[in-house]
Amino acid sequence: MSHHTSPIIGYHHAPLSQKFGAPRQPNLVALTSVIEMIAPYDTPAAFIGLTDFSHIWISWQFHHNYLNKEKQIKKDEPANDDSQLNKANSSFRAQVRPPRLGGNQKIGVFASRSMYRPSALGLSVVKLEAIEVVEGRVLLIISGADMIDSTPIIDIKPYVAYSDAVPDAKSGFAPSASALLTVTSTEPAYEQFLQIIAAQSVNNEEQNNNEEQNNNEKQNNNEEKKDSKKDTRTVTAVIDKAKKQLLLSDFDAIKALIAQDPRPAYRRKEINMPFVMRYKSVDVSFQLIALGELQITAVIEV
Repeated sequence: MSHHTSPIIGYHHAPLSQKFGAPRQPNLVALTSVIEMIAPYDTPAAFIGLTDFSHIWISWQFHHNYLNKEKQIKKDEPANDDSQLNKANSSFRAQVRPPRLGGNQKIGVFASRSMYRPSALGLSVVKLEAIEVVEGRVLLIISGADMIDSTPIIDIKPYVAYSDAVPDAKSGFAPSASALLTVTSTEPAYEQFLQIIAAQSVNNEEQNNNEEQNNNEKQNNNEEKKDSKKDTRTVTAVIDKAKKQLLLSDFDAIKALIAQDPRPAYRRKEINMPFVMRYKSVDVSFQLIALGELQITAVIEV
């Protein structure tokens, strides 16, 4: 066989919905996110014992990479799956330009962790914060992922320190993490951030009051005991909190992401050139104001 088909077992829900701004490696920024398992892989029994591990391996798909190429393939070869596969394979990139090397030097794709891979598969170690069962379905709360929102999940395995960690390993052209840039914010930008949080808090409080009233009515109708502590959360509510609801702590997360410098390597010396990173429900504008210093200039709700 020339190819293998793997099932999608879940989807990743995260504050970042676009590739721009996403950490280039896992565990560089401790962003909290959620993996929503889908049937039949959302069975709680499948996760018994996993909470004994602090970290897990995630196999996942780079689902934003070849969207345009796939559209072209379907247009040219709409009725022949083999032709589509061959055409996709013909776009194989033997060499890439890693941002770590300034975006100019080419190396072999298999000597890199580039997203443009023949399999379009990623592999990340993330911290397992919790496993929650909501509405009978499994949600994995994780932190440190380098995946964006809606990333398809292919497999999950426990991280085993004695075999997976290699203390004396060589790391080629990336022996250590890149130096972080200083990130500041204008006062108007931070005020915009606080105003958005305040408005969202009012809306969330109204929504919670409505949900509580509905739950009380259901409880009375079902003649449940008053001391019942049934979990009334929904899967949708848990996911929305991870990918939409803005918190005060998110400003530090935003600064940590920008400190990684997501800008293209060839544009990193451009002073006062604005860039926009989408984070949860806001667009964050930032720019280089001095060598080594990026500044947040605006936070706009979308």
